[in-house]
Amino acid sequence: MVEKKPRIVIVGAGIAGLSAAQQLCGAGREKFEVVVVEAGCRAGGRVFTSEFADHRLEMGATWVQGILGSPVYALAREAGALREEAADLPYERMDGFPDGVLTVAEGGGVVDANTVAKPIEELYRGMMEAARAGEAVGEGGGVEEYLRRGLRAYQARRPGGRKELEEVEEALLGMHINRERTDTSADDLGDLDLPAEGEYRDFPGDHVTIPGGYTRVVEHLVAALPPGTVRLGLRLRRLDWGETPVRLHFAGEATTTLTADHVILTVSLGVLKASIGKDVSATATGAIAFDPPLPQFKREAVERLGFGVVDKLFIEVEAVETPEPDGGYAQLARTAQPAFPFLHMAFLGDAAKIPWWMRGTESVCPVHAGSTVALAWFAGREAAHLESLPDDEVISALQSTLESFLPAQPRRCSWAGAGATPRWRVKRIKRSGWAADPLFLGSYSYVAVGSSGEDLDRMAEPLPRGPEADRTPLRVLFAGEATHRTHYSTTHAAYLSGVREADRLLQHYC
Repeated sequence: MVEKKPRIVIVGAGIAGLSAAQQLCGAGREKFEVVVVEAGCRAGGRVFTSEFADHRLEMGATWVQGILGSPVYALAREAGALREEAADLPYERMDGFPDGVLTVAEGGGVVDANTVAKPIEELYRGMMEAARAGEAVGEGGGVEEYLRRGLRAYQARRPGGRKELEEVEEALLGMHINRERTDTSADDLGDLDLPAEGEYRDFPGDHVTIPGGYTRVVEHLVAALPPGTVRLGLRLRRLDWGETPVRLHFAGEATTTLTADHVILTVSLGVLKASIGKDVSATATGAIAFDPPLPQFKREAVERLGFGVVDKLFIEVEAVETPEPDGGYAQLARTAQPAFPFLHMAFLGDAAKIPWWMRGTESVCPVHAGSTVALAWFAGREAAHLESLPDDEVISALQSTLESFLPAQPRRCSWAGAGATPRWRVKRIKRSGWAADPLFLGSYSYVAVGSSGEDLDRMAEPLPRGPEADRTPLRVLFAGEATHRTHYSTTHAAYLSGVREADRLLQHYC
């Protein structure tokens, strides 16, 4: 008589689900039956490498945040994605972080780097470093007010009021706030909990992108699993976890049901937020119906934690001559093509032709020095609105923005340095759309005001909890970036959480 192996169903073939599967299968194929079910048509989740204008680009996860001790960096190395021959196309930030940033105020005034732009950047970076070192814990509240208090104190130390300069400094701080919004996914930095910033951790060492593309890491994880482990196109609609075996019901023309001794759920926090709403049966939301409903402690953690949207807008540009009489543009000779600048934008609100959502980005920068593909990042309401717009409207807004910030004749101001640039034309665009995707409903998590790192720990707690767990433990386990207390929002948090839950099950069967 053959003993039945415990069946473990992992929901989601992102980094968390694949790392859990790899850990379980690596412990010995004879111990468990492991199945990974993925709602989409590909593995990878919020990791998705694409191509545009002869460049390799990342539509989702982009950076490896620290290389010393990072499991994701180690995986990329094992996959051969870091080798020089893997860079068969130019790729994002192949030259690291940009040097020689051009900071311009709305209307075309080039902000003096040394006397105006650099001091505000140093103020911003110093304050955020202090917050992440735990030195701002006594401040309380949200991050935005903390930063604005710092700017007011900085300005108060300067003798005499200089209203025009102060307006530019406020716009520069707003530019850095936009940067912080995309780093954290918070729609409003007033909602980003300041004390919690002291718990967040990156790995030491450089932040790098992957020459062969982030998807190579996903392919490496999938290749390590037994054939047939990952099943695509199975979208979980209901999870009956009140007794063993757990039953998973999937959407589709034909009703599909699986049973499992244990389920590792790796769906996004956005999907969990939709799943505790009033209408969890609406197929458009991507929600999962839980029977019985998730317990109160889990629902409260899901509600309190923040989950935002961050989108990337890639822009192919070309340099052109100044406008001709017929309103068109003459393209510059190819031998005279200049380099698109690393443009940081301080919005002053004096050019109504730039739409509100465009004012939510910090910069329009080439993806590497000399590239004609530029990138702008958006977060929150601006990102969600961007997803709803047709290409021609986005291109028109970008064109208006570039004409305001990079005019042929920049205006002269007391706070401005020297500089002039050619005119630029937007040729085409490519963008991500994480908010509208029902499989994710956003990008990554943050600790919101009113929440704490303890909620991230609650996210990681398996079900059932309490006395019932003594009888039938570990029916549903939770993994994903939003379940890691110190590395949340990153791919290495997803990886580590998947390994953590696999180890929890391995220890259970020891």
